[in-house]
Formats: sequence, C-alpha cells, structure tokens
Amino acid sequence: MELEAEIDRLPIDLLAHIFVLFTSFTDLAQAGKVCKKWKQGVKESLARKQNLSFAGWKMDDDSTSRLVSHAYNLRKLDIPRSRWSCQITDAGLIRISYAKCIGNLTSISLWGLTGITDEGVVQLISRTRSLRHLNVGGTFITDESLFAIAKSCPKMETIVLWSCRHVTKNGLIALVNQCLKLKSMNVWGTRVPVECLNNLLIMSPTLQIKI
Repeated sequence: MELEAEIDRLPIDLLAHIFVLFTSFTDLAQAGKVCKKWKQGVKESLARKQNLSFAGWKMDDDSTSRLVSHAYNLRKLDIPRSRWSCQITDAGLIRISYAKCIGNLTSISLWGLTGITDEGVVQLISRTRSLRHLNVGGTFITDESLFAIAKSCPKMETIVLWSCRHVTKNGLIALVNQCLKLKSMNVWGTRVPVECLNNLLIMSPTLQIKI
C-alpha cells in the first residue's frame, strides 16, 4: 500500500495559512493545480486576505476578477497599471463589481488604467458602501464617474484625480457637496480653473486640494 506523502497530510487550514504567505500569483495558481485539497487551500487563503495588490503583475479581466471573487474579506484592492501593462477593461470592473467583498472595500486604486471608462467605474462604485479612499488618477473618467462617487460614497475621505483631464468643475462640486467627510483631493494635471478650486475651499474650508 502506497504511503501518503507528508505534505498531503497537512490540513486545509494549515495549507491556507501557508498559501497566504505567497506573494506570487503565478505560484499560487500553480499550487491550486496540484490537487483538489491544495485548490481548496488556495481558495481559503484568498478568503483570508484583507489587502490585495496586483502591482507589478500582468493581469487581465479574467484572472483579476477570478481572484477578487474568492477574497471575501477584502478591504483594500489595488489594480494599478504595471510595467507589463495591466490589461483591465470595463468588462473586468463590471465582473469585479459582483464580488462579495465589494460592499466592504474601504480603498480602491485603479491608477493609470487607460483601458477603463465611466462605464466600468460607475458600475463598480455604485456597488460600494464603505469606500473611503479612491485613486482613479491617470484614467479617462469624466464627471459621470464623479457623480456616481458623490451618490454612492458618503464616507469618501481621499480621492486622487491626478491628470484626469476630462473631469470638470461640475463633478468636483458634486463631490464636495455630497461627500461631507472628504478631506483630501488631488487634482494635479486636470483642466479645472483655479477659481473653481477656490470656490471648493469656500464650500469646505478644511479640504486639502493638491495641485
């Protein structure tokens, strides 16, 4: 009778603890292909994660949404543009918006994702309830996204709109009017006139505007 390998005797809970320490999504994917037990361990390790960052990884809509869907306890999600070009589109954001963790996210970064538009951002933002920090700098969003943020994110504290050249004073005014906890706004590289920024400070004297 063939003896069971020592590694196969590890309980799923311990396997999940080990897999949580993995920093490579490639290694994690490979581990999930070893056997059903390891696959379950990988899923449980993702469910334990509170922070998930794809910085430095080449990700697409399918791989990103699949990983996020298993991260039930996620609080911070970072999907920035990477040096290998993160190929996330509106289709990916829409799929991510249906993940169980979305309503509990407090921080989302979509920095530099040029493949996304208002369509994906609005869908994602409209399903958040606890969002406090958002980075959509370097994207092509317009006031449509800002209106959605103003409507869906009353707890918003900081927002980065770095080089978002299609947003206007109307979107910024909506944010300040409805996001009453807003503390910081980065509008460097936007085309919003200085007069508008001064008016925003009159509306919210404690607001820090970075230009």
